[in-house]
Amino acid sequence: MISWWTYQQLRSGNPKTRQAAVARLAESGHPDSVEPLVFALKDTVAEIRGAAATALARFQDARSLEPLIQRAGDPVAIVRSAAAEALGHFQGERSLETLTGLLGDADGSVRLCAARSLDRLGWHPTDAALHRAHALATGNLGGVADLDADHIGPLLEWLERGPLEKQLAALQALRQISDPRLSGWMQAALQKESVPLRLAALETLEQLADPSAYEAVERLLKDKASKLRAAAAMAAARCDRKRAGPILAGMLKDVSWEVRLAAVKALGTTGDAGALDSLCRALQDMDHDVREGAAQALGRMGEARAIQPLVLALLDVQSFVRTAAHHALVRIDTSWEKTAAARSALPQIQAARTHREHWISESAGKLLEQIQPATEGPAPGTTIPGGRAVSAAPSALTLLLELLEDSNRDLRLAAAQALGELRDPNGAPGLRAAAEDKDPSVRHAAGHALAALG
Repeated sequence: MISWWTYQQLRSGNPKTRQAAVARLAESGHPDSVEPLVFALKDTVAEIRGAAATALARFQDARSLEPLIQRAGDPVAIVRSAAAEALGHFQGERSLETLTGLLGDADGSVRLCAARSLDRLGWHPTDAALHRAHALATGNLGGVADLDADHIGPLLEWLERGPLEKQLAALQALRQISDPRLSGWMQAALQKESVPLRLAALETLEQLADPSAYEAVERLLKDKASKLRAAAAMAAARCDRKRAGPILAGMLKDVSWEVRLAAVKALGTTGDAGALDSLCRALQDMDHDVREGAAQALGRMGEARAIQPLVLALLDVQSFVRTAAHHALVRIDTSWEKTAAARSALPQIQAARTHREHWISESAGKLLEQIQPATEGPAPGTTIPGGRAVSAAPSALTLLLELLEDSNRDLRLAAAQALGELRDPNGAPGLRAAAEDKDPSVRHAAGHALAALG
């Protein structure tokens, strides 16, 4: 039997005294402690009311059921949470009815306690609305496909304060809801520490293509995590193509091939005039995936200026890069092999015939057969009746001679080497001039070509 003195302590003006009394009652384990604990459920201090509710859960005494149900409507969330936790130890319709009602509580901790108590009691949702409410309370959102704007509040709570897996689930659920504030929520999520969470937010912003999100996305273009830089590149291009173009071009020098590949893909969507030159340079990237991506992007852009670099990409050592370059050329011009741009690559192609890499030399040979000079006639190197070898067509020879005077040293070198292999006497004057070139490699190649002419 509980002493008169215990009740006096529960009426004390000192909250610490009252709280200590509740703690002693909880530890006693005696059934006579139930009534004084029920009395303590009406204390003016919320923490004491909550402690009393938690203590009553240990006794599971029917006398405390209705008082606990009343505390489930307490104005303070910590008391409602304690009551919800305690009701999970009482079987019956009254407990279930109260707990299902708490699934819609304004406070997330109360909702979670109610859901856990319902699970403890073996309860299962009886309709879709209760299923959604339970899922929102626990953060198990993967199986909920029909959330709407009415559920935004709980989702934002999980996104703001839940554990990482719950934040990710909330973010994925928010993506399914049509709301003009979605971009703002995703931009806020970009400031989280979690890389997976920021990646998911970037993916959403890429889909939204909201110009107002550009600056928030741009900040991640220099993030230390390469995956974030890559995802930010794609999102930035979608949010503001014009502003993103120059920055994406600079990212083609990133140390990560994944970032360079993302930059290549993003540049292909910008429509920026400067993107073409950057993508053409990317055809020389050290990573074959980046080179393939650059070829594909150039094909989508459809600019004729990309033909010559793409023709040279047909000499790539990797077959899928060559395939991507070929598809891009056909997309730009179905008769690309007949264009002046393709013919301008002949010196480099001719020089590649002697490359030590089999696939490059073989590809060069096939290209020389494909790319025809401007005038009709037998291909250079073939033999006509009478046994006389056919020289290169005048237009092709003229082109090679012009390239001997090009400002680009590599083009002059390739032209000299190609003229040596063609062995056309008409190229001698140009080669003699090239023998005086300022570059020693060009002079050396021109000397060899002259020697080959006899």
